[in-house]
Amino acid sequence: MSLQTITFVSFGAFDRELLEKTAEAVAEEYHCAITIRDGHIDLSEYFDAARRQYNGNALIKVVQLLSFPESDKTLAFFNVDLFVPILTFIFGQAYLGGNAGIVSMYRLDNKRYGMPKNNQLLLERLIKEANHELGHTLGLIHCKEPLCVMHSSTYVEDIDQKSRHVCNKCHDEFLAKQNSHQNSGGS
Repeated sequence: MSLQTITFVSFGAFDRELLEKTAEAVAEEYHCAITIRDGHIDLSEYFDAARRQYNGNALIKVVQLLSFPESDKTLAFFNVDLFVPILTFIFGQAYLGGNAGIVSMYRLDNKRYGMPKNNQLLLERLIKEANHELGHTLGLIHCKEPLCVMHSSTYVEDIDQKSRHVCNKCHDEFLAKQNSHQNSGGS
């Protein structure tokens, strides 16, 4: 799989090393360059008081409007509890075949589940979610292969069970989509 550049934008207080290690793993998976930037928006505008969560649909629209001319895709990182109206919560979201995605660390951290802190597990979960959401931007849908990073994750345990990589079927599907796009005159 190959992209030119992905921009990671962190909204909120993030451990820089955590983002850098995530960027390294994503760059390895998608054979691309990654730029990390800090973003600033007033998150209170996206807070739903009745749910006590932040609206993922509204936040991804903001991310889609961010302009990074050197970048093919933008993935924004948040540390707030995200939802979409039809789900109780989400770990992330992306536009299928689009240029934007979001990931939240909020429910990836063991402390949310009353368990001991585990930075390595948090990093693995973050990498898997970043690879998953970027896979959607590349046109990949949810995969039935339980170990594929594109397998749907309803619970954090689902994330733990899968690999950080796309399976061979998803890899081949991406290559077919990329070749089709190039042959149709797309860039």
